[in-house]
Amino acid sequence: MSVSVAFEKARAEGRSALIGYLPAGFPTVPGAIDAIKAMIDNGVDIVEVGLPYSDPVMDGPVIQRATEAALAGGFRVADGLRTVEAVAAAGAPILVMTYWNLVERYGVERFSADLAAAGGAGLITPDLIPDESGPWLEASDAHDLDRVFLVSPSSTDARIAMTAGRCRGFVYATSVMGVTGARSSTSTAAPALVERIRAASKAADQHVPVAVGLGVSNGDQAAEVGAFADGVIVGSALVRCLQDAATPAEGVAAIAALSADLAEGVRRR
Repeated sequence: MSVSVAFEKARAEGRSALIGYLPAGFPTVPGAIDAIKAMIDNGVDIVEVGLPYSDPVMDGPVIQRATEAALAGGFRVADGLRTVEAVAAAGAPILVMTYWNLVERYGVERFSADLAAAGGAGLITPDLIPDESGPWLEASDAHDLDRVFLVSPSSTDARIAMTAGRCRGFVYATSVMGVTGARSSTSTAAPALVERIRAASKAADQHVPVAVGLGVSNGDQAAEVGAFADGVIVGSALVRCLQDAATPAEGVAAIAALSADLAEGVRRR
């Protein structure tokens, strides 16, 4: 299933798409695969599989601890691709979220070919800007992969328009300035940012969905964000389910319960 199909399905149901993030390799490679399948089984429409990185400057403490644990356990990029392959047929499109250095070291063309072969839908690249993404634009076109770039409240209208024009799948709207992490309330800047992105896309005669990330941690917040965004992104709250669990099985059960709560949230009228 492609990302666009997932958004179309959610739109047909009159709701936002639910997008969940987990890092590959945490708590183990098989453990992450089980957790991702539990997310999909309980209503997550699109999955972001994070590739652990040694210098995760844009990640908050919850995700940093998880990626550090995965790296300490011997995680390699090949494990991330193996994770994608293991969950690609579970019923939701799988995007890889990665710092660009990992892809460059692997080889942009080689990584794109291997991701497509594993059944991946595309890449989210938080530290790659569209104006410096030539090799990735070419490779993603060659292998029919979605490409998701980020915009923030500080982005200019010109930057938003250019970024939205290069996105395929959705535009990732970071609703607060700073690192990732669950918060007690969602950003008041998010609705305005979504409207700016939509206005820029409309002016360019494009209609790329807008998904909002950073801060959502429960069904009530998912319902709040889903009222104005095409997609609701949840990361740290899901990762914390695995971190706080006494056993891997309890972690998967907690992931399933939170995913169901979030899925109920985006389905509220």
